[in-house]
Amino acid sequence: MPLPTIAIVGRPNVGKSSLFNVIAGRRTSIVERTAGVTRDRVTAICDIDEHYYELVDTGGHGVIDRDDLSQHVEQQIRYAISQADLILFVVDAREGLTPLDRATAHLLKRFADRTHVLANKVDEPHLGRDIGEFIKLGFGEPTPVSATQGLGKKELLNLILENVRCKEAEAPAEPVMKIAIVGKRNAGKSTFINTLAGEQRLIVSEVPGTTRDSIDVRFESDGRTFVAIDTAGVRKKSKMADGIEFYANVRVMESIRRADVVLLLTDATVPVGQVDKKLARAILDEYKPCVLVVNKWDLAKGRADTQQYGEYLSKVLPWIDYAPIAFTTASRGRNVRSVIDLATELFKQSKARVGTGRLNQALQKALSQKPPTRRRGRRPMKVFYATQVGAQPPTIVLFVNAPSLVTRNYERFLLNRLRETLPFDEIPVRLVFRARSSRAVPIAPLADQEF
Repeated sequence: MPLPTIAIVGRPNVGKSSLFNVIAGRRTSIVERTAGVTRDRVTAICDIDEHYYELVDTGGHGVIDRDDLSQHVEQQIRYAISQADLILFVVDAREGLTPLDRATAHLLKRFADRTHVLANKVDEPHLGRDIGEFIKLGFGEPTPVSATQGLGKKELLNLILENVRCKEAEAPAEPVMKIAIVGKRNAGKSTFINTLAGEQRLIVSEVPGTTRDSIDVRFESDGRTFVAIDTAGVRKKSKMADGIEFYANVRVMESIRRADVVLLLTDATVPVGQVDKKLARAILDEYKPCVLVVNKWDLAKGRADTQQYGEYLSKVLPWIDYAPIAFTTASRGRNVRSVIDLATELFKQSKARVGTGRLNQALQKALSQKPPTRRRGRRPMKVFYATQVGAQPPTIVLFVNAPSLVTRNYERFLLNRLRETLPFDEIPVRLVFRARSSRAVPIAPLADQEF
């Protein structure tokens, strides 16, 4: 049985996103004083005493969007309303009844049996006495709440529980993998996720910066549940227009951290730029498996073939040259599902563990190919043994005579050789160097032995 859905609806700036975060118990939607921050449907799976439901935040009804996306926002609102089992119609107790509240009420008239009015911003006792005028909207007595002070939260949760208890929905399946889709503006991230979801789950527009929130979208593939995390398009900090864009950028970095695999989308029609490089570095710094997804590949025909473009990416993004490359046309659904299969393989690699014996054989081979040398007259580094101490990412501890003797170049060499030999060939590996007593016996080179 599908999860019951609770939709939060209202005009701009009545506190819908704040209430969403209060009910969900975590900061999911961006909260800003600027009207029209939320555009897409933002969702969260919630439960009350193991009664599960999906909570949906929507854009402001009647918003005049500065990027002329009002029609797209309205479509998302109407879809949320049509699917909802309970509609929480939010109004502002401070400002009182407005014409736009009446317009929203007219939109909800067909769904009166499932609509409940919440008078938000009742931050002072006298405001609770002045909410009677909202009865004129035609949905009964409003419930006074304050998202900022938590007033009315218990009553609100009881209201939700009354509506979801009878649905008897089972706990949603745990996703097998969380996939963050990141990239600069207009790379096609939302189109990519809509293709995966099989519906217009996210607003798609030629206007740069359409997506602002980081939005989790659940989808099914081969009977398995995944979560795709759509993120705001990133651009240089110096070009950020306002606090909304800055906060959206912070959420992108949070999404990278909580993902199991990251898809870095680039636009085949434009050169790789500083934003792409910054994102690639952030993905590496978090040791996240990554697929380099070259989107809009249909528009690049005649300019280069896949091999040439792959060589170009290795040149401009050398620090993640191990990451596999996929070429897609998300607008036509080409190669999108195969990217998920590739991400699944990378996730499998990130969870792999290698026995100490096999690991030290691989290390011995690497040391034979290029033994450590003296550095500025100092003694050379000696490696005694290695062991894998963790996964996601694979973490390998190498015991050496002095960690300070390890150079960045030699560390990179060891990483590349271990990645070639062990089942980590397309993912980042964390190497940790620790001191070991000089009385220990270092690993001997293999000489001319076969590995």
